[in-house]
Amino acid sequence: MNTNLKNSAVVVAVILFNVAPIFSQEEATAGNKIRDAYLRDQVGKIRDNCLKGIDSKADWDANSKEMRRQLLEMLGLWPLPAKTDLKPVVTGKIEEGGIRVEKIHFQSMPGLYVTANLYLPQKIEGKIPAILYVCGHANVVMKETVGGKTVAVSYGSKAHYQYHPVWFAQNGYACLSLDTLQLGEIQGIHHGTYNQNMWWWQCMGYTSAGVECWNAMRALDYLQTRPEIDSSRFGVTGRSGGGATSWWIAAADERIKAAVPVAGISDLQAHLLEGIEPRFRKGVITGHCDCMYFINLYRWDFTQLIALCAPRAVLLGNSDEDPIFPKPGYLRMVEKVKKIYAMHNAPEGFALLETKGGHVDTVLLRRGINAWMNKWLKGDTSPPAEEKPIRFDPRQLKVFDSLPADEINTQLHGHFIKKAVWETPKSDNNFQEGWQKKSGQVLEDLKQKVFRNWANDQLPLEIKAAETKVSDGVKLQAFDFISEKEIPLRLFVLTAEKTKKPKLLVAEVLNEAEWKKFVGMMGADFSDILKDGDKVKRNEEEFQQQKRMMAGNDWAFAMIIPRGFGPTHWADTVLIDGKTMDFQLRRRYALLGQTLDGQRVWDVRRGVKVLNADPDYKDVPLWLVGKNDMAGIALYAAIFEPSIQRLDLWNLSPSHRVGPTFLEILRVLDIPQALALLYPRKVKLYFQNKDESQPFNWVGEFQKVMGKEFVQHRVVVPKQ
Repeated sequence: MNTNLKNSAVVVAVILFNVAPIFSQEEATAGNKIRDAYLRDQVGKIRDNCLKGIDSKADWDANSKEMRRQLLEMLGLWPLPAKTDLKPVVTGKIEEGGIRVEKIHFQSMPGLYVTANLYLPQKIEGKIPAILYVCGHANVVMKETVGGKTVAVSYGSKAHYQYHPVWFAQNGYACLSLDTLQLGEIQGIHHGTYNQNMWWWQCMGYTSAGVECWNAMRALDYLQTRPEIDSSRFGVTGRSGGGATSWWIAAADERIKAAVPVAGISDLQAHLLEGIEPRFRKGVITGHCDCMYFINLYRWDFTQLIALCAPRAVLLGNSDEDPIFPKPGYLRMVEKVKKIYAMHNAPEGFALLETKGGHVDTVLLRRGINAWMNKWLKGDTSPPAEEKPIRFDPRQLKVFDSLPADEINTQLHGHFIKKAVWETPKSDNNFQEGWQKKSGQVLEDLKQKVFRNWANDQLPLEIKAAETKVSDGVKLQAFDFISEKEIPLRLFVLTAEKTKKPKLLVAEVLNEAEWKKFVGMMGADFSDILKDGDKVKRNEEEFQQQKRMMAGNDWAFAMIIPRGFGPTHWADTVLIDGKTMDFQLRRRYALLGQTLDGQRVWDVRRGVKVLNADPDYKDVPLWLVGKNDMAGIALYAAIFEPSIQRLDLWNLSPSHRVGPTFLEILRVLDIPQALALLYPRKVKLYFQNKDESQPFNWVGEFQKVMGKEFVQHRVVVPKQ
């Protein structure tokens, strides 16, 4: 993205991010205020905890190994994949202007082809340093005739960024320029959550950033096999997406001795809350694809990424008016990182290269890169040589004449990380005896990994019986409570007016559609207590039916409404770059070490605790109901809340590939195994047709082995 800003004065204003709404075009509704306050609070907590407790070199030595492991896990690289045979092939060579270019491909794992160009001086004496050039979001696409048809052919990112490796080869370096997965000769996907609605990437803990880091690691492995290269003098550089990859590899792999990532990093505050150009003022994540982010399970600020490079030589390059890597965002990190380098007694090892301009590659930036590499890889502090450009035709740099049939690049997101394997339960494999231990370990994995960033269980609920409304023989009570800091919620309990102590409490988790149905059933008489502006005419048939059910059975009905729905509904009318508010929040939550679905599970858990704490409902049997997208939310709330005696789920998703979305959940279990965790509590599953129940056959086999049916299926077309 090439964007120039003429007015940099707005930078000063956005530093004070607490004073303005994050999504400034929206109406400042109560729900929007709650949403924005929560984002600010979470970003502030992560910022304040960044490198907390690292006050000495001893502290660093005690923590850095685990920090690097955490980084690899958040990139989807822990445990590290096997380093299989690279199978490198040189498909051709070019010689011109004193340099030689080799066209190379290797396999970073079987079937994952990496296309690259290796630039070398034609005359080499002894071993020379090597630069890994990792490309950004640009490539060259040209039309060719293939099989009598005109098609667009990608020549890769390396064809666009060739001026960098040319300079290095002209000045005594080897430089391996790597294609990206998204924009290489074989084109995979970077944008799973950005524009493909592949939210299951989060369920796998998959990010294309991890692929780029892995390919860069394996590129270093390849460079170590070259006899002309001194593998003790590796450097890395790249800009934009390549700047981000430079950070990944420099932090993750200590073979890198000098790094100059350009326009590739900013702090979490900038990514989630602020920017300097109007369309990025809601947070620069709006303009970034998946390869710019890890799955932030351990709640890092990006400062930790830079710190992991210490004490190795790092130059942070950026332009002062770059709208997607804004100046305040990188300046806030610089001061923290300087302290880490000082702690290592290496204050000269980290510096900031800041030039004028927007998100563009400039001569001043390139000159700074070249001087830094000369200093730290050659010991040469004289001004770097001027550029003597050579431009190769992209067709000269193309590696493949035809693409390999065994490539997995195009479907890599389905191969790179393996989901948990659960065998079908069998009565002859001691499954029943081992289930208690197995289920205990799974619950621990859910707590320590998937939901590790839930708030403290001991956080006070601050329950307040807010309002009570009685009309036409029906009583509606409202209870306000705190789900977590900055998330106040309200739940409702509906009973017949004369009911004192109900025999059963049925709680339903409501999304916005179910909330509106409930509001419509209750009508204008209850609109004030419901805090819903729509004073609609009551649905008399449903109201009277509900009234008869409650009075005839002494049942109570509770409505638990997670954040973003009902009283805390946030506006979804304003589109940001064509993306809905739901999209924006889903991506932001992953950078908070959470998912929106995961936090809604927490909200339901807290609502259940409110009901359990009330004297009128404390000892009353509790059933929980979830429909459609709330079925999975209710399921996981029940797993963690043993007071729920029965679960009724309508149209439950068969897999987390569909939803709900929780971080790394598919590396632990899938929906059928989650149901098994409720054993022996009763579960009823309702479907609209028989075929929808087939994916749950694993549960049926589980029940046979355990000797007790606890899940029942019913085919019912729910009333709309």
